[in-house]
Amino acid sequence: MMGPAHSLSGAAAWLGVGAATAGAGHPMPWPVLVVGALICAGAALAPDLDHKAATISRAFGPISRTLCEVVDKLSHAVYKATRMRGDARRSGGHRTLTHTWLWAVLIGAGASALAMTGGRWAVLGILFVHLVLAVEGLLWRMARTSSDVLVWLLGATSAWMLADILNKPGNGSDWLFTGPGQEYLWLGLPIILGALVHDIGDALTVSGCPILWPIPIGRKRWHPVGPPKGMRFRAGSWVELKVLTPVFMFLGGLGGLGALDYI
Repeated sequence: MMGPAHSLSGAAAWLGVGAATAGAGHPMPWPVLVVGALICAGAALAPDLDHKAATISRAFGPISRTLCEVVDKLSHAVYKATRMRGDARRSGGHRTLTHTWLWAVLIGAGASALAMTGGRWAVLGILFVHLVLAVEGLLWRMARTSSDVLVWLLGATSAWMLADILNKPGNGSDWLFTGPGQEYLWLGLPIILGALVHDIGDALTVSGCPILWPIPIGRKRWHPVGPPKGMRFRAGSWVELKVLTPVFMFLGGLGGLGALDYI
């Protein structure tokens, strides 16, 4: 799928989680609901770090472009080193390593560890990166016509304000994990969810997505998971733009309302 649909699906997924946890008797404070939805929207673009022409490659100028080139080469190397007899030969790393459940879990766990041990500046860094990506995905028309500096300033000021709000007692720095030193442990959850939602979205397209790697399926370790080929669509097609995008907006609104009912 394209960047805007990925980001919308990520935000909708976290709002749905908010409604589910509220219904289970553990409602999110509203800052966690908002910040989690924005992080998840940004994280839903991150698996395309292996694609030099993706939205994320443009988000941070030369830094992100260089990072995408490095990750593409790394992903391709991992693919070649682990492919089985049934896996096709490839010339690039797109939709390989960064499009797996293992990558999602490792990135989310790393973000949680960094947030807990790195203090305020680590939290600000995580928020800044994902808020910039959220702007690139959710407000892509504005981002394309604005300068990168303006998008970065919006991300930085939003990260600073939201971090201050979360730090206030009862606003969610210790949501879900309440033990001493476990503040912001939950920050990895919307990152994991966003990456997995991205992978599921890509699995619906023609090429499928190797979400289950490194679990072998038949003669393939990089099996492109997806529905029957007749039910798949091309990225950017009318199915994505006219059907899935409105569905994500509706489900996100429904989830948000359901979560807010309990706050």
